[in-house]
Amino acid sequence: MSAIASPCVGLCSTTLGDRTCRGCQRSDAEIRDWFGLSGEERAARIRELDALREAVAGRYLRLVDAAALEAQLKRHRIRFRPAQPGLSRAVELLRVGRERIQELARYGLVPVGQGEGLAAAELHARLAAELNDAAEARRRPAIHDIHDPAPNRSAESPSCP
Repeated sequence: MSAIASPCVGLCSTTLGDRTCRGCQRSDAEIRDWFGLSGEERAARIRELDALREAVAGRYLRLVDAAALEAQLKRHRIRFRPAQPGLSRAVELLRVGRERIQELARYGLVPVGQGEGLAAAELHARLAAELNDAAEARRRPAIHDIHDPAPNRSAESPSCP
């Protein structure tokens, strides 16, 4: 039996009362129902989360050396999935190492756009805020869904009620 893949990063803010986890960007209901999802549903949701992290991080960072990033993640024992895209991995790196990272280039990353001139801690703060906002927006039903008895949930994960 293979392990059940999960985007969990071991920092679940739903235990503190958040409706969406600041660590993995899943809703409290999605976390609760995770093990009931099929493997295909979990894989699709992980891809969605990775795409979200890549899009948000891409406004701040560019990955220039994937091997350097992976080596540093391993060196610092930061969990990542083998198929996890580079900028999604960079989000984890900044979450764990934001106070210790001095030169992003050593980690295969270059600040771009909104990230230029920011220290690692500030990069992490901005990424975390944007990711949390996006996760919250996904969790809340759209205004038109409130009045629609059969809402179109094609943009949502199958695990959301």
